[in-house]
Amino acid sequence: MFGDGSLVTAPTRIGNRDFAWGSRTFVMGVINATPDSFSGDGVLDSTLAAERACSMVEGGAALIDIGAESSRPGYQLVSPAEEWARLEAVLRAVRDAVEVPISVDTTRAAVAERAFDAGADALNDINGLREAPELARLLARSGRPAVLMHNQRGREFSGDVIADVRAGLQESLALAERGGLDCTRLVLDPGFGFGWEVSQNLELLRRLGELRTLGRPLLVGTSRKSTIGTVLDRAEGERRWGTAATLALAVRAGVDIVRVHDVAEMAEVVRMADAVVRGWPA
Repeated sequence: MFGDGSLVTAPTRIGNRDFAWGSRTFVMGVINATPDSFSGDGVLDSTLAAERACSMVEGGAALIDIGAESSRPGYQLVSPAEEWARLEAVLRAVRDAVEVPISVDTTRAAVAERAFDAGADALNDINGLREAPELARLLARSGRPAVLMHNQRGREFSGDVIADVRAGLQESLALAERGGLDCTRLVLDPGFGFGWEVSQNLELLRRLGELRTLGRPLLVGTSRKSTIGTVLDRAEGERRWGTAATLALAVRAGVDIVRVHDVAEMAEVVRMADAVVRGWPA
């Protein structure tokens, strides 16, 4: 039973690699195959995407996450056909270029299934299976692991940020189990920036360690987000220092994966924070 207060001990196989949770904080590099990425780094050219992925791996990325539909506030929905048209060439090129595991950032089972066939190793679902429970059955059939995120958009706030995140993630875990999915293959994301006000995002980060009791590894994606821009009065491309501060705090809270745009710089932040928190040499 998950969410019973147990901590993660067993590693998870993602692609060709076993991730030993608690040994270090792993860095996930972001590639947005979209023309409207909030961070202004969208890339639709497959050759450029492959080059970017190689640079990320050289900079310290242990995983690459590729998405083809923006999830920024007010984003424009695209059809599954358009999402796959953006994703296919980029995914195949990145798969040919790097050996690290690749996750596909999608909320649609049809897109995820095609992505798995094209070489993706895992799913990253910003709706935590709540909008598409059939994703759990797909994951169960394919044996792929997944990142399930709590998305607060459109949900009523109870007055307690962590209580809402915990409830949402427990709902996702229940959906996974009902779909026949082995929950030991799941990573949980509290959804920093998805439906929260600035003060609530800061509270979520401040209390992040409380989510360790869910018994699954945690992923956090604070990179370049608007909360950092609001606090520091910085545009999207000027938020590296603010991102670095949030990542150091996340490592201190015991997070297992950080999802970032600026891999080389943030990998150094994470390594330094890990040296303090987890001990050095590793």
